[in-house]
Amino acid sequence: MAPRGSLSEPRIGETDYRRARDELVDLLDLGPLLNKPVRNLSLGERMKVEFAAGLIHSPQVAFLDEPTIGLDVSMQARIRRFVAEYNRRTGATVLLTSHYMDDVVALCRRVLVIHHGKLLYDGALAGLAERMTPYKLIVATLHDGAAHEDLGAYGAIVAREEGRVTLRVPRENVAERTARLVGDLGDRLADLSVEDPPIEEAVDRIFSGELPVATA
Repeated sequence: MAPRGSLSEPRIGETDYRRARDELVDLLDLGPLLNKPVRNLSLGERMKVEFAAGLIHSPQVAFLDEPTIGLDVSMQARIRRFVAEYNRRTGATVLLTSHYMDDVVALCRRVLVIHHGKLLYDGALAGLAERMTPYKLIVATLHDGAAHEDLGAYGAIVAREEGRVTLRVPRENVAERTARLVGDLGDRLADLSVEDPPIEEAVDRIFSGELPVATA
């Protein structure tokens, strides 16, 4: 059987079906695959066909299990954009399971973290890092000649390269440490930014048992 068979036999109106089919074929570049035997498809090609088959009937609840696995970076981005637009346009509920944090950050407002069958976190994506990591990152970029500055007094140094120093600072101290850095370094400071740690750090802290169960 070729992928064309997976995208036939519409259960919705013919006009809606053709529009959805053509949109998915174009988005996922399925044209060259439609008549190719499934057994000859690569992992990435099979993922694209299965993704299209799952959405072609415009479901109001879409369960996407690792939808970008096996795809190149460009196609992953296209899939994320399409899912976001599908959700916006149809109002459908999208349930996403993924080990790729880029998928989660791009698509999810609410996050459930499950480990060994136990719900460890249920809340807003925006609150995950804030609740699970009690620190922020201050990234200071120094002008040439100032890269030797010892910034350890302002926070724990977690990275240093080519005049760029990343400090880990308790959340409650960020404003004070930032003001000190600006005042002490003056024109030796080229740029300064304050960031939440990567979402992977928050998830790792949960799975490693460092943090108690939290819900929101």
